[in-house]
Amino acid sequence: MSPPRTARNLPPARAGRRRRPLRAAVTLLMVTAVAVGAVVVALNRLDDDTPVAERCAATADGRTWYLSNVQADNAALVTATALRRGFPARAGTIGIATALQESRLVNIDYGDRDSIGLFQQRPSQGWGSVEQIMDPVYSTNAFYDVLATIEGYEDMEVTVAAQAVQRSGFPDAYAQHEPRSRAWASALTGFSPATLTCDLAAVADSELPAAGSDPAALLTDRVTRDLGPLPVSPVDGAAGTVVVDATSLPTAAGDGGPERAAWAVAQWAVASADATNVETVEVADRRWTRADPTWTTVAPDDAAPPTPGTVRLTVATPDPA
Repeated sequence: MSPPRTARNLPPARAGRRRRPLRAAVTLLMVTAVAVGAVVVALNRLDDDTPVAERCAATADGRTWYLSNVQADNAALVTATALRRGFPARAGTIGIATALQESRLVNIDYGDRDSIGLFQQRPSQGWGSVEQIMDPVYSTNAFYDVLATIEGYEDMEVTVAAQAVQRSGFPDAYAQHEPRSRAWASALTGFSPATLTCDLAAVADSELPAAGSDPAALLTDRVTRDLGPLPVSPVDGAAGTVVVDATSLPTAAGDGGPERAAWAVAQWAVASADATNVETVEVADRRWTRADPTWTTVAPDDAAPPTPGTVRLTVATPDPA
């Protein structure tokens, strides 16, 4: 049975009627002014809701590729799902490129005809119910379920592999997202350490957990949701700090071993930090924080770095009463 077919981009709006010369000149001036303003707004936004002050970036081959914090969170899920299923990094590139084209990596509840979700899958074409498809975990796994049936997808061009799953009406559109997707997938699978960062605002008081509750509960739940049942251990005497053991990820047995697996988890943690209230990520001898959102080398007199194959994460906690 061939993979389900999904429909894509809406047709462009029809051009307006021709105007008389004077009106056209006035209109041109107005449009130019609006366009300039639109460019300024566009330069300060990565999606409809997120200002550039909060954004994430992955760097590859000397170029930096930005995503909003919402897009980065979804890219983290898409790549983590490939990792936990033992797929190659190429699958993550294909998954991110497909979701960028279909939904801009945002879990939207609308689309052409009945297309919805990250991958714009259609209930009427057998992808699942609306409720299922709107669950990004379900929709991501549904995408990979079909990708896994495409023989030789690892060696295909991204646009060919994506089209084999999606059966889009615009089969060449996925190619434009390959460089960005490759940079993000390389970082999120641990192949490119210290190349993914996020500039995030401080966690608001309204987002902090209730007093007396486990401050790391949200993070622990997300580790399980995205990466599977990895061991997560609280650090004694350090509220909100846990250590994640990445050595059980399938990737830990491949190229790069436990160190690469740890970097995959670490950069997943940065990409999803806005959703999990993570403030600090430590892996090997490097550290990322919201206050200093770069991968800095841990000084010798600082706390001992995590053991190989593990990642130390600290979430925001309420001030003691």
